[in-house]
Amino acid sequence: MSILLKGMTWNHTRGYLPMVATSQRYSELHPEVQIQWEKRSLQQFADMPLQQLVDAYDLLVIDHPWAGYAAEQGVLLPLNLTLSAAYMQDQAEGTVGASHASYQFHDRQTALAIDAATPVASWRPDLLAASDIGVPETWEDVLALAGTGKVAFPAIAIDSLMNFYMFCLALGETPFLNKEYIVSRETGILALDKLRELAALCSGEIFGRNPIATYEAMAADGTELAYCPFAYGYSNYSRRGYAANLLEFGDLAEYEGKRLQSTLGGTGLAVSSSTRHKEHALAYAAFAADPLTQRTLFTESGGQPGHRSAWLDEDNNKRCLNYFGQTLPALDRAFVRPRYNGYLAFQDHAGDDVRDYMMNGGNAAAILEKMNGLYRDSQKG
Repeated sequence: MSILLKGMTWNHTRGYLPMVATSQRYSELHPEVQIQWEKRSLQQFADMPLQQLVDAYDLLVIDHPWAGYAAEQGVLLPLNLTLSAAYMQDQAEGTVGASHASYQFHDRQTALAIDAATPVASWRPDLLAASDIGVPETWEDVLALAGTGKVAFPAIAIDSLMNFYMFCLALGETPFLNKEYIVSRETGILALDKLRELAALCSGEIFGRNPIATYEAMAADGTELAYCPFAYGYSNYSRRGYAANLLEFGDLAEYEGKRLQSTLGGTGLAVSSSTRHKEHALAYAAFAADPLTQRTLFTESGGQPGHRSAWLDEDNNKRCLNYFGQTLPALDRAFVRPRYNGYLAFQDHAGDDVRDYMMNGGNAAAILEKMNGLYRDSQKG
């Protein structure tokens, strides 16, 4: 009797193809199991409520801020209680930055970190060389290059919010340590102003672009866009034949003598607690996150792996202009967003305010207080 597992992931080479490839191989090894993947857009991936998915799918690729909701509502299987201790220990020891721990909440491991990412810098080596320009090392260098029209970064709402966190950290304050406000008034206003300062030097097109659209614009023939100071990294654009022109990726610039600290992203593979095929769904999840699969089939199929051994692999780095080696330091220090049940209600709306201020200016203190109100409301769950 054939067993069908249904999975949901996101609609990009990095999000879809490695799931299809690992599922195909798993089915070849276990002919009684077939795995069917559906995909959604990157925005739908960020916005779609998890509750709408767990009853329809056995396997879910999720963002780690869902961990709190999933743990409290019991909608995902606790993998630390269903997979072996030895396997889970390897996952913890093989983490890229805080990727593995980011899916933990209330002693429940809600997903396996199959994909790791954080905003990093990227550039067109050919365009910088043609203009005899070096890769910016400091924030002042970034602003100077932006003044020439060669800089772009994603500034849709969600990315703007993640970059707001980054500048709060750069200014010496960790967000969300207080339950009444995100950061102090002084830090929040200055972080908003830093983002607006950079945005004013860039084309207004940045406000309609996510990281994927930013990289597509940079990789296109005929563009003048040569540098992006921060966007969630995609190793695909450093792979020969993927886009018209190769991008190279590396660590973030320094702000006042310290490298910027961006906000952790990536995805995890979760198993719905509603699945009728628990044993098989868990077995596939363990296969997809296994270090050997991650180093080989997963990465070779366009994936951006979540296991550290894959990031250190020499062949993987040769494949993509040393993407993994050059960006790993940024991953290792990345900031982990809150994951409490309710945080996503804040995330869904606060970025609109950051983006609006970057575009139009206004009263930064009022913007910050509006965000604080959203934050307080979100803690009600």
